[in-house]
Amino acid sequence: MAEMTMAAGASRIGVYGVRLGFALAVLSLILLALAPIGWRTGLWHFRTSFWYLMAPAAWVGIAAGVVSLVSLFWWGAIETGGRIMALVGLVIGGVMFYVPWSFYHTLNTVPRIHDISTDTENAPAFSAAILTARAAEKGNSTDYDTKVGAQQKQGYPDLAPVTTTLAPAQAYERALAAAQGMSGWRIVTNDPADGRIEASQSTLFMGFTDDVVIRVTPEGSGSRIDMRSESRQGISDFGVNAGRVRRYVAALKAQL
Repeated sequence: MAEMTMAAGASRIGVYGVRLGFALAVLSLILLALAPIGWRTGLWHFRTSFWYLMAPAAWVGIAAGVVSLVSLFWWGAIETGGRIMALVGLVIGGVMFYVPWSFYHTLNTVPRIHDISTDTENAPAFSAAILTARAAEKGNSTDYDTKVGAQQKQGYPDLAPVTTTLAPAQAYERALAAAQGMSGWRIVTNDPADGRIEASQSTLFMGFTDDVVIRVTPEGSGSRIDMRSESRQGISDFGVNAGRVRRYVAALKAQL
C-alpha cells in the first residue's frame, strides 16, 4: 500500500512538472509573439519589445526548459501525452537559451555600430526618398560619423570599394543587376544619370529596415563602385550591415 501511495505521488509530481513546464513554454511563446506585433503596429517602441517582452520571454522559456528537464526524472510515471509536453518544453527552453546567448556573443565580437560604408572618407549619401521613409519611422540620422568609420576599419578591415575597367554606364548596369538579384532587397531609386541605386531590406521577425545606397563613379579609365548600408533603428546591428555589404560585393564581382 505504501509503495502504491509513493508511486501515485511520484506520478502526480511528474504530471504537475510537465504541465508547469509546458505552460511556461506557451507563455514564453506568447510574450515573444507580442514583441513584433506591438512594434509593427506602432503600439510601443521596439525597446519596449526588447526589455519587457523578449527578455522575459527568454527567462520564462529557460524556466520551462529546466522544469521540463526535471520532470523527465518521472518519465516512467508519465503518460505519452505528458512525455510529448515535456519534450516540447525542453526544446523551447533550449531555443530560448541559445538565441539570446548567440546574440550577446555576436554583440561582443563585432563593433557596436549600425552604419557601414566602403568609403569611410566620403560615404554615399541617401536621397530624399530614403530620408523621407526614415523620418517617418523616426530613424537614425544619416549624417556619417567618422568615428564610426574608424570602428569599421578596425572591426571589418576587408570592406573596400569595387573597381573595374568598365565605363561608368556599363558598371552601373552590372551594379543594378547585382542589386536586383539580392534576396529581400526592394529597389527604391534607380538613377543611371547620377550613378545611384538605393534599396531597402526588412528583417523577418521584428521588421526592422536597413537602407542601402550604391554609388558608381568614374575612376581613371574605369569605374569605382561604393556601397553604404545603414540601419534605421538601434545602435548595434550585430554585424548585419557588414554581412550585407559582403554579399553584395560578391554578387557584384560575379557580374563584373
